[in-house]
Amino acid sequence: MGKMRTKKNKINFFKYMSIFLSIVSIIVLLLIYFINVLPLEYFIVLFALILLIDIIVIMLLLSKSKIKNVFGTILSLILIIIMIFGITYELNTIDFLKQFGFNSYKTEKYNVVVLKESEYTDIADINNFKIGHLNQDDYSGLKEGIKKIEAKITFQSVELEDITNLLNELIDKNVEAIILEDAQLEIIEEENYEEYEQLKIIYSVEVEIEIPKIGESVDVTKYPFNIFVSGIDTYGSVTKSSRSDVNILVSINPSTHKILLTNIPRDYYVLLPEFNAYDKLTHAGIYGIETSISAVEELLDTKINYYVKVNFTSLIDIVDALGGITINSKYDFVSKDGYHYTKGENYLNGKETLSFVRERKAFALGDRVRGENQEIVLEALINKAMSPKIIIQYNDLLNALSNKFVTNITNEEMTKFIKKQIEEVNSWDIESISLDGTDSYEYTYSYKSSKLYVMQSYKESVTNAKNQIANILQ
Repeated sequence: MGKMRTKKNKINFFKYMSIFLSIVSIIVLLLIYFINVLPLEYFIVLFALILLIDIIVIMLLLSKSKIKNVFGTILSLILIIIMIFGITYELNTIDFLKQFGFNSYKTEKYNVVVLKESEYTDIADINNFKIGHLNQDDYSGLKEGIKKIEAKITFQSVELEDITNLLNELIDKNVEAIILEDAQLEIIEEENYEEYEQLKIIYSVEVEIEIPKIGESVDVTKYPFNIFVSGIDTYGSVTKSSRSDVNILVSINPSTHKILLTNIPRDYYVLLPEFNAYDKLTHAGIYGIETSISAVEELLDTKINYYVKVNFTSLIDIVDALGGITINSKYDFVSKDGYHYTKGENYLNGKETLSFVRERKAFALGDRVRGENQEIVLEALINKAMSPKIIIQYNDLLNALSNKFVTNITNEEMTKFIKKQIEEVNSWDIESISLDGTDSYEYTYSYKSSKLYVMQSYKESVTNAKNQIANILQ
């Protein structure tokens, strides 16, 4: 009786193993189908292969031969473990793809700023005092920020024309405090460090602002398109509005498999169409990715279909998740962070990469070299991401990318593009160019009262970029 029960239990075990293997296989196939990056013919082959393997293993499990049963059990356990890992990869992929698609808001952080020498340490300390700020009608985020501050204290508004006037009124003690957005404080730090050192923040509020729909979708497997890559100079949330240190237009032709990277120096003097005024391109990021895009479209006479916005945190995490990248530096130099780069090949981790793309003071050509280095890193990232070795770092990369970028590329467009590349298995020809100009000092929209360093464009440099972009997109 005991032997019969034992035999029955073994039969049931093999049946359950067969059923479990079948269920796990079905889940794997359904998730692959749902992710939709595998071409149909590849999916059919994979389906047939998994079906065939399952049938063989199940036949071994249900065989009356003990040896076949043992062999079937070992095979089924190996297959189930592999498939569970596969399911983990697939679920991470689904979560990753959820991040794609237009993000309808941006984040701005407004600060109540006082003199460092003052005794004010809390928002309540300046109740019923004068607070200076810019025109609320010009900045929708400022209006919302002031409402939040008014919920905390009562104050007398003093509306001033620009940042310089705000600083002067505060330093002259005509107002007890001023309201400035994070990016505006960063401008002061960069352009007038002595005055910046006299300031302290006693209160901050964040506001979310809706932004207009950006770009125009195309069939990314058939037609050429432009992607604007904006790297903002902040850590933390990538939805935050801030100066754009990296401004690269990526022109892609899926038919010719050509990519052109056009770097635009951060200090390029450009028209901001929304305000009908000129400013540094880096300052356009203060008003949102939409302002940066319209400025680049105006400059290069082209239509930008998509954008990808990243920040310092994004770059560090992505490079580390890829296991580092190899770049070829044109110069031997030491960055302000103390990292040494040799002329030629360098293997960099995330922090070293960030320092590499931010450095400009180590070079006689300053921002021009920084722009070239940014293109070198972007090309290295593209090549590493397209390498078959990416499978090893796949999960780490997806985790690193989680909430580290903002884009209007939809998950459908992304999967369609990936599917096309898997199907064709073609290498890409990547070229890089950089816009050039001459050093100058001009008034800017963001800092009206003082002339700031800018780079005035060389007409021939812009014309050359327009022609090369047009050639890629034709």
